[in-house]
Amino acid sequence: MEHVEVQGVAVPALGFGTWQLKGRACYEGVRHALELGYRHIDTAQMYDNEHEVGRALRDADVDRDEIFVVTKIPPRNLWPRDVHRSHDASLQALGTDDVDLLLIHWPTRSVPLGATLEAMRELRDQGKARHLGVSNFTPTLVDEALEHAAIVCNQVEYHPYLDQGSLVEQAVERDLVLTAYSPLAKGRVLDDPTLEEIAQVHGKTPAQVTLRWLIQQPNVAVIPRSSDRAHRAENVDVWDFGLSDDEMQRIDALQRGQRLIDPGFAPEWET
Repeated sequence: MEHVEVQGVAVPALGFGTWQLKGRACYEGVRHALELGYRHIDTAQMYDNEHEVGRALRDADVDRDEIFVVTKIPPRNLWPRDVHRSHDASLQALGTDDVDLLLIHWPTRSVPLGATLEAMRELRDQGKARHLGVSNFTPTLVDEALEHAAIVCNQVEYHPYLDQGSLVEQAVERDLVLTAYSPLAKGRVLDDPTLEEIAQVHGKTPAQVTLRWLIQQPNVAVIPRSSDRAHRAENVDVWDFGLSDDEMQRIDALQRGQRLIDPGFAPEWET
């Protein structure tokens, strides 16, 4: 497994996302992902599956120190008085003493960002979170966060149909990892003619080409989610080929401003 290294932190470049996975499907998905070699597991309090993720981590034949575990604080718990309580609940559900990365799940203007990050720094100082980061932050909000804490990550929706070039550039300049969620655009990439053509050249699938396009970019990690065993194996099999500059540019050209995750409480997007 390759890594993205930022600020002395090695983040596995390909992880397993658990959004919308519940109960036994989540438990078995995480167990299987770890068996396949995934070493980056992403969850969140909002996903309501931390207990299943934690049980899978404990039952796996992989040492906890070998797994990069990420969870997130939901918008409702961003007041400083709630941050500690929220994260303690996540740790209890996960059955672990700490997480490798703790993120603000979504930004909100109803709580001062500096106050939230100060409380998160306290968690880091207490050994309950090794590193801090944000999710769904615009470039402007990332820079604001950096004024208050040494964050290492911004996790965002990123796939061939949504240009996130400004966030990639910022990640390189600020020495951050940009983690791509919904990298397969909810399956829309699977029937894309350009991706199918490139996939045929390499003997791969459109999904594998898409994931390769992402992890071949500087400072980018990716966390595909799948409830299907075959697809989980397919998604991790992306290390034995590379895309040419021309192929990368052809995929770049697919962007059409198609944002798929845009709840009412989302920030005002800059791209």
